[in-house]
Amino acid sequence: MIDVFEEIAEMRDRGERGALCTVISTTGSTPGKETMRMLVRESGAVSGSVGGGCVEADVVAAAREVLETEAPRRLTFKLTEEATGQTGLLCGGVIEIFVEPITAPHAILFGGGHVSRSLCAIAADAGWRVTVVDDRPAFVTAERFPAAQRRVAGESFEAIFRDLRVPASAACVVVTRGHAMDQECLDFALHTDASYVGLIGSKVKVRGILARLRDAGRLEGVDLDRLRAPIGLDIGSATHGEIAVSIVAELVAHRRRRLEGLRSMRLPRDEMVRIALRTRLPEGPAREGGPPAAGS
Repeated sequence: MIDVFEEIAEMRDRGERGALCTVISTTGSTPGKETMRMLVRESGAVSGSVGGGCVEADVVAAAREVLETEAPRRLTFKLTEEATGQTGLLCGGVIEIFVEPITAPHAILFGGGHVSRSLCAIAADAGWRVTVVDDRPAFVTAERFPAAQRRVAGESFEAIFRDLRVPASAACVVVTRGHAMDQECLDFALHTDASYVGLIGSKVKVRGILARLRDAGRLEGVDLDRLRAPIGLDIGSATHGEIAVSIVAELVAHRRRRLEGLRSMRLPRDEMVRIALRTRLPEGPAREGGPPAAGS
């Protein structure tokens, strides 16, 4: 049992997801006994047991559904020799198993400015494990980000990227202090397995950054469905705190699969694709009608 809990702690630290299945009650002769536990990872790997072949295949299937919905389930199995005779196991009785999601929603904030401070506090209250990244050590401190799980600083973003691990379940939020750094961090995030990538700024800024990434060949093969730029729901936010609320609301909607139908700030996906597929334009005056210049 201790091994299962140790695996859960390690799994959460890595930003992985799973479902914990626990035998909560038994009557009669059942292969599983109370407090037996099994951990089902998103990858399909299984640790521990709730009693063997009589029920485990069904429990694993239920665990996958729980991971999809993030809603716990209580399972009841009535076991009889007739129902389990083909396995050669003599089972009889009733066993109840509680299946609960073990998730670690992870938000990685690129930038340690005012918006990021508000974002960290609100996201942590909403259950997110927050990592804050900046190339200025003075801006990534426990005093500025007490709710952060991790604070990562380095001499440059490029140096930080070499050791920064981004799990597939992570949400990358780019809120740095300048267009060039936003572009650098967005480029990195889009080439990770992160399921969500967001970029703060105006639509003009987003178009310009996407065009420059395209011209550098950095959008080839990139899944733009993950990109929310400009980031956040359209709630009329103006202050740092309000902007943070709009972003966290979008993160929650993404996690709960409720983004469809919400009014977001995002550039239409079709427009992003058109920018990504457009042939590189000539330098100089011939760029008239092309993407906005940097800083516009």
